[in-house]
Amino acid sequence: MIKNYPLKMLRTFLVPAFMFAALTASAQKAKIFTISDFDLVGKVKTCFVITDYGKEEFNFNEKGVLTKLTTRYNEADYDITYYRFVNEEISEKRVENYRDGVFDKSTSIANIYSYDSIPSGKKITENIISYTKEFLDQYEYFYDAADKLVEIKRNNDSGIESTMVTYTTDKGEATTTYTINNEVQKTVRVSDRKTKLKGVQRIELTKEFLEGKPSKALEQIFNQQDKVVSENFFDFDTSTNAFFSKELKTYSYNTLGMLTEVKTQHGKLVSTKEYIYQYDNGDKGNWIKQIITPDNTFISRKIKYYEVAAIEE
Repeated sequence: MIKNYPLKMLRTFLVPAFMFAALTASAQKAKIFTISDFDLVGKVKTCFVITDYGKEEFNFNEKGVLTKLTTRYNEADYDITYYRFVNEEISEKRVENYRDGVFDKSTSIANIYSYDSIPSGKKITENIISYTKEFLDQYEYFYDAADKLVEIKRNNDSGIESTMVTYTTDKGEATTTYTINNEVQKTVRVSDRKTKLKGVQRIELTKEFLEGKPSKALEQIFNQQDKVVSENFFDFDTSTNAFFSKELKTYSYNTLGMLTEVKTQHGKLVSTKEYIYQYDNGDKGNWIKQIITPDNTFISRKIKYYEVAAIEE
């Protein structure tokens, strides 16, 4: 799992950057995934996952960084993603697709990253090309001296499109705004609230706009361990000119920080899923089986570790 989301959502998190940017208009430098993003601890070398849609294998280096991901739908159809690094920055992400046991150049792509210092801060350039050497997209990410993203410039056959990113703070609330041609695409407002029972919680409210008009929104609340405890999904009603909640999800965790329950509310209808774990070290360590009720489905994991040298006394 990535940050307590179902494994099925993994492919959403790892989609090619050009697809993500096109959908959100808020792409940033490529994320470096580590074992903590997959609910793993310790010196994990590989994690082999069996799901209801196929099998996945994650390979990590000794620093706990993801270097290779294999998603296998069956013996003949599978995808392999490679991550390569220079000076602890991602330099390449290559997605190789195999269908009927044959490497498919037409759908395989490479994301190549370069890093430059500029007077105002730094620039990261991402070039996306196919394995048939076809240029697909280029993104330039500009950061200020405080390492905040301030502009995303996209360049492809359709021309150049620039997304400006601005930051404001008001009464303890920090808002990030993404605009294209002075038209707001998305806003993200972050604030903290103190509670007697649950301590300080972080609230992130993301609003998306279509042609400058409100479209949908998502309010997420995070606990002190940075785990999401609720997600409220909103749609915009043009007749009332206001957002309305269409789905509310609440999440519970055990003492190890593992997801144990998800409640989903649609109007008056409430459904609950519970997650039960078996671990590779008694009642702790890494989970090797996740049972989901009342679906009675499960996910299994086989984990291999790097050998740890014994410390001489």
